[in-house]
Amino acid sequence: MNTTTLKVIVIDNDPKFQKTYSYYFSTYREYELAGIYHTVEEALEDYDEVRPDIVLSEIGFTGLSGIEGLIEIQKSENAAMVIIVSFEDDFDRIMKAFKFGAEGYLTKPIGKKRLRHALNSIKNEGAAISHDIAKKIISMYRRKSYECFSERENQIIEHLWQGATYKAIAEKLFVTPSTINFHIQNIYIKLNVNSKSEALKKIREMNAA
Repeated sequence: MNTTTLKVIVIDNDPKFQKTYSYYFSTYREYELAGIYHTVEEALEDYDEVRPDIVLSEIGFTGLSGIEGLIEIQKSENAAMVIIVSFEDDFDRIMKAFKFGAEGYLTKPIGKKRLRHALNSIKNEGAAISHDIAKKIISMYRRKSYECFSERENQIIEHLWQGATYKAIAEKLFVTPSTINFHIQNIYIKLNVNSKSEALKKIREMNAA
């Protein structure tokens, strides 16, 4: 990557955002807007000639998607760093973007300062992510804890969500199966249910509340 002015291309078929990007980059000294493209195909056609350092790409297009464009860019000898910029904040879509090599994910709308901060993060740290996206990812991986259950019961619930059997839970927690059964019965009583499936259904409802 260049150490002076970095070349950036934008792939977005929304005229409003194209105009916004043009204005933003006219105020950035350290970043040069090397092109705005309506489709992924157009961007890939010029890619080797332009040799951008950073690509800002939407996901949804009628032709190749932003993810498909990301995959093609990763194949290049001069692979740019890619930031997905989209209204979409679906967890699976976000994870798919990172899986295929995206260095950043920002949700629209995006202001001038936030975009510049993201570009600086990419340049200096190699990654950029919106605060809302970071919170979503953290919440998906953070262990769920319920006040009505003890610490041990919360541990058991976590393993139940993962599909573990009572015997497997006992082995993972280094206790006897009878101990697990004791805690399971307490969980059922607190939830007012009589089976594992009913318990998981009740907990799912608690999550959605």
